[in-house]
Amino acid sequence: MSSTKDSLVREVAEKLPSSGNKITVVGIGAVGMACAFSVLTQNVSSEVCLIDCIPDKLAGELMDLQHGSNFLKNPKLSAGTDYSLTVGSRICIVTAGARQREGESRLDLVQRNTDILKGIIPKLVQYSPNTILLMVANPVDIMTYVAWKLSGLPKNRVIGSGTNLDSSRFRFLMSQKLDLAPTSCHGWIIGEHGDSSVPVWSGVNIAGVRLREINPAVGTPEDPEKWNELHKMVVDSAYEVIKLKGYTSWAIGLSCADLASAILRNESSVHAVSTSVIGEHSIDKDVFLSLPCVLNANGVTHIVKQILTPTEISQLHKSANLMHEVQTGLKF
Repeated sequence: MSSTKDSLVREVAEKLPSSGNKITVVGIGAVGMACAFSVLTQNVSSEVCLIDCIPDKLAGELMDLQHGSNFLKNPKLSAGTDYSLTVGSRICIVTAGARQREGESRLDLVQRNTDILKGIIPKLVQYSPNTILLMVANPVDIMTYVAWKLSGLPKNRVIGSGTNLDSSRFRFLMSQKLDLAPTSCHGWIIGEHGDSSVPVWSGVNIAGVRLREINPAVGTPEDPEKWNELHKMVVDSAYEVIKLKGYTSWAIGLSCADLASAILRNESSVHAVSTSVIGEHSIDKDVFLSLPCVLNANGVTHIVKQILTPTEISQLHKSANLMHEVQTGLKF
């Protein structure tokens, strides 16, 4: 007896393979679900897979998203604990890891999250050998280095979310100070996604007008307008949000959707993401830090060579040395 489905539609072709824009999100805590939600609501991908080790929460999150499929252009959604579900993923967003606690620096998390990645990265690459890894787990620069080591993938296909979010925070704070739209404010945070990040004050501009042409003291302790306080606010942002609501989620989710979009749509757009920086700005340490990178379907294809001041280069080297110092103590 034919089923209702058979009576309703007639199968005329073989089942299609993966849509080609499949995204897997590993870790369905607040950050992971914010990434998945942002990807879906912005139509970055039509196929999203959720992976975690808690079956009940996976089932609940999957159902909750599926019930909204009518409003999401009918994506293909899956979830489970079995990594075989991730097969054919173009991008794997890895958020799984121990959560940063109030008052705890990202670097304090390093060995705990390294141990977690040992059980994740090889499985993702096993089922999706051509994937691009987008690392979000903190401390993200070191976790990106760890993922590269564990994956065997070329460096251009292992990317950290890095200071893409820090740069967004920076531009938002600039916009508040100038009463302009954040998208009209141009400034970059590079280096570590953390306490040793570097604000590129020499390049901060509005419509091509560098702020230092108007106020040469911008970003320095001598600045009467105290622009340097903006960078401290950027660094403290995550700590403040964690203090107020217990975790960060929405902004990093939106940031990751932005990066995934650049890759899947082959945009060749420039973003501050964590990548291998050895040889850049005379850095001689094999570390991952954020610099402006061109992102497209191949991952990181180019690094923009910013013209930095001696002070900015010195700060970037300090950031690299700090990452290297922590990496030397890692146990793989």
